[in-house]
Amino acid sequence: MLLALDIGNTNTVIGVYKNSKLLEHWRLETKKERTSDEFGIFLKELFQFAHLSFSEIKGVVVASVVPPLDFAIERMCQRYLHLKPLWLTYKTRTLIKIKLDHPKELGADRIANAVSGFKKYGGPLIIVDFGTATTFDYISSRAEYLGGMIAPGIAISNEALFEKASKLPHVEIRKPRHAIGRNTIDSMQAGIYFGYVGMVDEIVKRMMKEIRGKKPKVIATGGFTSLIVPDSKTIQKVDPFLTLEGLKMIYEGGKK
Repeated sequence: MLLALDIGNTNTVIGVYKNSKLLEHWRLETKKERTSDEFGIFLKELFQFAHLSFSEIKGVVVASVVPPLDFAIERMCQRYLHLKPLWLTYKTRTLIKIKLDHPKELGADRIANAVSGFKKYGGPLIIVDFGTATTFDYISSRAEYLGGMIAPGIAISNEALFEKASKLPHVEIRKPRHAIGRNTIDSMQAGIYFGYVGMVDEIVKRMMKEIRGKKPKVIATGGFTSLIVPDSKTIQKVDPFLTLEGLKMIYEGGKK
């Protein structure tokens, strides 16, 4: 079995694969203060709940955009799983060619998305990942990562509005019934939701204008996909485990 860890700024997504099947997955809050022992004990409890054991894990692959946690994860793998994890970086050999001015700036999660997206859907391809930040990635038909865009995530936008506007309350992020709000909370929810849907579609449309030739497929992944995608006019498909599957593919490719 393979343990795949996608460590993001807000959430950590954990997946356990047996061959090509995703047996279990969990989405947890990312806490930079967690020690290797805390990770090990917490992971063991999740495994016990799913009737799995550490001894069944034969490999670990990690994508992390939170460097302060890297040491704790490495130690956890060594102490509790007796394995050395494969860390995904811009130097890892994959089927994707990174054509950026500074390749090392590309996050490991975006590399995993590109690998999985291209292998599953081909190219050209635009991948929208709704995380702490919302990222837009463009992969050509020649498996080249040619760039993208980074925007504040919807949760960050919501928090900023609450923190910077003294009289505005903290509101739940959800789709409102009307675009014209009749009170402050409805007005805020409408602005956050419809404003974000509009931003996503406008960015995708602008990216498409710069892409010559075949029209790209547009795939969405990440924690807020179920909220945003139903009203998007540009996103064609949702793939919730795109990152984990990319990690699995990269691990398997490295073992061949």
